[in-house]
Amino acid sequence: MSEHDDGVPDLVAKAVDRARELEFGYSCEHPVGPLLATLAAAVPRRGRILELGTGAGVGVAWIVSGLSGRADVTVRTVELDAALAAEVAVDLPEWVEVITGDGEALLPGLGRFDLIFADAPAGKWSGLELTLDAVRPGGMLIVDDMDLDQYANPDHRASTAAVRTTLTTDPRLVTTELPVGSGIILATRRG
Repeated sequence: MSEHDDGVPDLVAKAVDRARELEFGYSCEHPVGPLLATLAAAVPRRGRILELGTGAGVGVAWIVSGLSGRADVTVRTVELDAALAAEVAVDLPEWVEVITGDGEALLPGLGRFDLIFADAPAGKWSGLELTLDAVRPGGMLIVDDMDLDQYANPDHRASTAAVRTTLTTDPRLVTTELPVGSGIILATRRG
């Protein structure tokens, strides 16, 4: 996979450009992206990865770049906006499935995953238990936008605080908070 001079993979740069053109301000930030690529690279052979909240495709582009062309891994990304999902799908490898719909509603039928990136309200602020159930034993969940200080809206702040509490107190999980970017929580489901 080719890269720009700054080390950003071409697919990621294209997704960042798309986000800028669409004025889509909710793409995963740079500290999260390389972490996603690293975690994707560690997914076992014939593993499964799920992204909740495709957006402009920056997160899934980092995931794909971390896989370095490994087509043995199932990658699914869920986006509520059908037009946005279709635009993103054009640039992704054929082995990446872009699913249009509400992540929370779709989660029970998607199966279990080795890596889940929860980057949308559905599956994070609502339906978190469904997301946790979809993480295989030994699998990882990465959640960003967890820095409470970024939320002026008290409801968003409360929802984020509830997610943090659940992830840091659930006995099924080993969890760490990474104070980078918009705030990251990384959890591994105990085997």
